[in-house]
Amino acid sequence: MKEKIKKLVQGDKVIWVMVIFLMLISMLAVYSASESYANNRYHGSNAFVLLKHSILLVLGFVFMVLASCVKYRKYSWILTLLCWISIPLLAYTLFFGQNLNHASRVIGIGGLTFQTSDLAKIALVGYLAKVLAIGHDELITFKVVAWRVMLPVTVVVGLIFPENFSTAAMLFVVCLVMMFISRLDMKYILGFLGIVVVAGGLFISVGLMISKSNPDADNRITTWVNRFDRFFSDEEEIDSDANFQVKQAEIAIAGGGAFGKSPGKSTQRNVLPHPYSDFIYAIIIEEYGLVGGIAVLLIYMILLYRAMRVVKKAHPFGGLLCIGLAFSIVMQAMINMGVAVGLLPVTGQPLPFVSMGGTSLLFTGMALGIIISVTKDINKNDEREAELEVAEADS
Repeated sequence: MKEKIKKLVQGDKVIWVMVIFLMLISMLAVYSASESYANNRYHGSNAFVLLKHSILLVLGFVFMVLASCVKYRKYSWILTLLCWISIPLLAYTLFFGQNLNHASRVIGIGGLTFQTSDLAKIALVGYLAKVLAIGHDELITFKVVAWRVMLPVTVVVGLIFPENFSTAAMLFVVCLVMMFISRLDMKYILGFLGIVVVAGGLFISVGLMISKSNPDADNRITTWVNRFDRFFSDEEEIDSDANFQVKQAEIAIAGGGAFGKSPGKSTQRNVLPHPYSDFIYAIIIEEYGLVGGIAVLLIYMILLYRAMRVVKKAHPFGGLLCIGLAFSIVMQAMINMGVAVGLLPVTGQPLPFVSMGGTSLLFTGMALGIIISVTKDINKNDEREAELEVAEADS
């Protein structure tokens, strides 16, 4: 039994430990933060909310284990296939998806909801890692780069953009980072960035014009602009109701102090909207203090550092895949924490593998499993090199 478990948890042991820490933090934080949610939905049954979240958390861990058991080179075609599948799914979600937080972001499957952008994030990173790795010598003309790199990225990001600006922007930045690390010609990267910025600006301008002509319409562009206005305006000039989330998060963080109020003692969890997902980091700081907040931040930084170490040792595809997925997870965490502490405008990004959620937990687990799969291959190569060195020394 021990041997079987040992085989399952091969790879970077530090990443395994960091994931366990995140799972423990998640169960404690969600159990405490979901009190008002439990009162409204389950007649005060906090234990039921924890059970439901724990099941999804364990499923995410199972996804991680299963993904780590697949040789990472196979993800070259698996994620490419998923990338092409995600495009029609994103299009369907955009036009026919269910409304989530005033945006069409999910589709219903058998009574459950599925956020297609979670699949698209992993799939696009995998596709791009493959193209940038095996096609590096071929990506020497604008036509080839436009067809094989820019077009797929633009389509996937463009389908996410209208209803989920923060996810689209985050995924686009991840793609740019991967292009830079792969040493794609800077003139192509800067040209692509310029094209996307101009196109995005035109889209937002047209959306604002439509919004002004029809102010009663539910327009996501107006929502983005209002959030930025609230973020950059003085508090005295802002409607107190419009800035309610930010103010309550600040109260939670200020009340935490250095060591927090202790687990389960949060007062803002019953006032702050979505304390179990979008603003869970504020609840963590309120209950565990600045020390707890820094500890969570360090966990994500360690994950990124371990992934960066892989780039130097892995095959180009494995290195790009690993850093792309890790950067995506950590960047999402930074956005969630930045919103909670008032450094960024309000978005709907959950804290990876901590916030309560369905597909986010499952696909974050899958991404972590793929990263571990890459580290497994590196560990095997290191062991072979060590064996050869010993053999050479003996001879």
